[in-house]
Amino acid sequence: MMKKALLLFAALLACTLMAQAQMPAVTLNDIDGNAVRTDTLARPGHPVIVSFFATWCKPCQRELSAIAEVYDEWQEETGVEVIAVSIDEGQSINRVKPLVAANGWPYRVLLDPNGELKRALGIQLIPYVVVLDEDGKMIYKHNGYTDGAENELLEVLTKK
Repeated sequence: MMKKALLLFAALLACTLMAQAQMPAVTLNDIDGNAVRTDTLARPGHPVIVSFFATWCKPCQRELSAIAEVYDEWQEETGVEVIAVSIDEGQSINRVKPLVAANGWPYRVLLDPNGELKRALGIQLIPYVVVLDEDGKMIYKHNGYTDGAENELLEVLTKK
């Protein structure tokens, strides 16, 4: 019984800490070479989805494409912005811009070739999604993708 209570307390504490967390301050470049500080990604009054992907990750591509299909509706309903962060490194980083263009993804795309932001957030596996609320606090984290999982993101965005 005590073990269950401790586990519950630890889970609640983790959720509370996560809800209070802000994006770490890391400087990345976007796909056009402009420097972007990640602690400025939050948009006051609007939620932000930060989705980590790689050109070689098929589930990542499925997730970003599924969100792209409903992105206009989500923006209208919630004001959300999606920011895709590529963790490609070396030669594969040259495949990011063509992949984004080929899929018609309407997102701002950042490059994390050294894994600085990925490490700062403790990300082990991709796809990985972080949702920032309208105050810039991390309110949701999830890794992996199965078809339809984007509906869970919409639920997070529409909870008040």
